[in-house]
Amino acid sequence: MKQTRLSDHSFGVMMLMPTLVFVGCIAMYPILRILWLSFFTQNLTTGLKPEFAGFLNYVRIAHDGHLFRTIWVTCVFTFFAVGIELILGLGFAMLMHENFRGRGIARAAALIPWALPTAVLALAWTWIFNDQFGVFNDLLLRLGVLKESVAWLGNSGTAMSSVIFADVWKTTPFMMIILLAGLQNIPAELYESASIDGAPPWKCFTLITLPMLVPSLMLALLFRTLQSFGIFDLIYVMTGGGPGGATETVAIYTYSTFLRYLDFGYGAAIVVTTFVLMAAGAALIYWPLSRTSGGRNAT
Repeated sequence: MKQTRLSDHSFGVMMLMPTLVFVGCIAMYPILRILWLSFFTQNLTTGLKPEFAGFLNYVRIAHDGHLFRTIWVTCVFTFFAVGIELILGLGFAMLMHENFRGRGIARAAALIPWALPTAVLALAWTWIFNDQFGVFNDLLLRLGVLKESVAWLGNSGTAMSSVIFADVWKTTPFMMIILLAGLQNIPAELYESASIDGAPPWKCFTLITLPMLVPSLMLALLFRTLQSFGIFDLIYVMTGGGPGGATETVAIYTYSTFLRYLDFGYGAAIVVTTFVLMAAGAALIYWPLSRTSGGRNAT
């Protein structure tokens, strides 16, 4: 009787299959449940019983100005937060890539903000930005920058910049660690050859560092864009979406629709719409960067 031998790859897939099926079922059930619920009306007017509504919830989304405003607020937050984090993360990554005494301790210390629980961190920043006894106001008053205290989280003009500041402080180390890993994968011989040819530092950065960092930049941008677009805990603790909806993101609006107004069908439709928007945004980031990375690898 002839015996067939499985290759290492096939054997590995076979061993992982039960786990993949189990995890897939756990992940797929809530996704399919939300998709199913988005075609039903289930709120207090129906006695919390699902009634088939077809595409009525999606038609309602098309006319929901409140939702479009929260999408705009979310996009503004994501654009500025991720942009600042990318610039600062790249700068800190290059700094931590240099050889200096105590580099290991500095790298560990830089990760502390990212390791802290977001809710605890948000509560701390709420106290820092407090207009009565916050450290931020006290510092600016002592320096003479302000003449009177400012309600940073109670003013629609400063609330968004305050939560962006807190988010940048929290997640810049995440950007740094991804980009630092990319920097460590760049061969040192490239910089040695460039220095022998007399290339200045800025030319090494633009012709060697940035092109070689494209995969890491793509990964960091994808992760942080998706995380920022779905942000909830930081803003909910700091402002609750206020004042006057100035910091109300899609996630907070969805939370209110589900758990405050108990409109489960419409909330599910918002979740599905948000998922589509996030997938489209991820594709817009991935496609041009992947083409850039592919062109670099081909050369």
